[in-house]
Amino acid sequence: MELIAKLAILADAAKYDASCASSGAPKRSSKGKEGLGSTNGMGICHSFTPDGRCVSLLKILLTNFCLYDCQYCVNRRSSDVPRARFTAEEVVKLTLDFYRRNCVSGLFLSSGIIQSVDYTMEQLVLVAQLLREKYAFRGYIHLKTIPAADPALIQQAGLYADRLSVNIELPTNESLIRLAPEKNIPSISDAMAVIHRGQQAVLGERRAPLFTPAGQSTQMIIGADTANDQTILQRAEGLYQNFKLRRVYYSAFSPIPASPTGLPLAPPPLLREHRLYQADFLIRGYGFSSSELLAKPGNLPLDIDPKLAWALSNRDRFPVDLDRADITLIARVPGIGLRTAERLISLRRERRIRYQDLIRLRCVLSKAKPFIITSDYHPQQAEIRSSHLRQQLADKLPPEQMGLW
Repeated sequence: MELIAKLAILADAAKYDASCASSGAPKRSSKGKEGLGSTNGMGICHSFTPDGRCVSLLKILLTNFCLYDCQYCVNRRSSDVPRARFTAEEVVKLTLDFYRRNCVSGLFLSSGIIQSVDYTMEQLVLVAQLLREKYAFRGYIHLKTIPAADPALIQQAGLYADRLSVNIELPTNESLIRLAPEKNIPSISDAMAVIHRGQQAVLGERRAPLFTPAGQSTQMIIGADTANDQTILQRAEGLYQNFKLRRVYYSAFSPIPASPTGLPLAPPPLLREHRLYQADFLIRGYGFSSSELLAKPGNLPLDIDPKLAWALSNRDRFPVDLDRADITLIARVPGIGLRTAERLISLRRERRIRYQDLIRLRCVLSKAKPFIITSDYHPQQAEIRSSHLRQQLADKLPPEQMGLW
């Protein structure tokens, strides 16, 4: 099969994996030698770093042949799709050719399982090793780690890749047993633990080589099983706490051709995926817990964002006096972010906070007004019932975005 034909199949097969962002990738020094590639260039798959840089990645599978029969995967063993396979040298050639054409700054490489877990992992590592050692490639490399692979292979991968990811796919072991019988959460957790230990070892040794400097990530599919948002966020929270993951990515289930009977016929609303990302950000950056955002089993509301939902459920904490409140509570006010909270703390050391200051700092006052007090403003909505306030502040969404779930 021609290389271009393989590329068409294996690039399309890789599109379902969302965990390919390149945030946190460092500059790689050539140490006086000539090298190729940069994580800082702008160019395919576009990822954005926290500082706003666009990093274009060649996103492909090594092969879409697979021994596994995961029901939600278009490349499952029983799926009738065109199959192809790259050699390690072909992936290296494509990466370098695309880089030289200024199309990409790095590589995201995953694979179906062929021959065995360890053989597949060896091939992924070989690609990264050739790029780094033979061609002095200093661009970004993200490798998908295969659960149950030999820990020594995962350790080796971490020395070449900027980021490793082990996709957990579904939040409960029961769902994995039903929909992905060859996978289980314990083996996935073991692989994450190997990566985490490698990172901790580097932190403890000043001269240790870089090990996955951009951290590790994972992906959960939303809507393929019956797990609710509370279960999903609890699982994500545990992953952050136990393995210090850089990101959990959420991917709304997309019905696949010749779908097995155990899968839903329709995708969940994309807005559900968006609300999970918002809640995840509150857990990672604002100190919220999953139990605060969803105290009871169920899903996040679609008509309001999770921060507003929490504020409406905790009216006894509001309105917040911006001249007196702690920064953590100010940051929990809907429409006020962490940076704005920091600026308000800095400003009130000089003088009292005025309503005009919030306008100048570009707070989302349409959401913040009912929850704040300044030296010259007291909310009229403070006594309005939460149900009425929710109607006033709800996002105006077209019916097709609301969905039924």
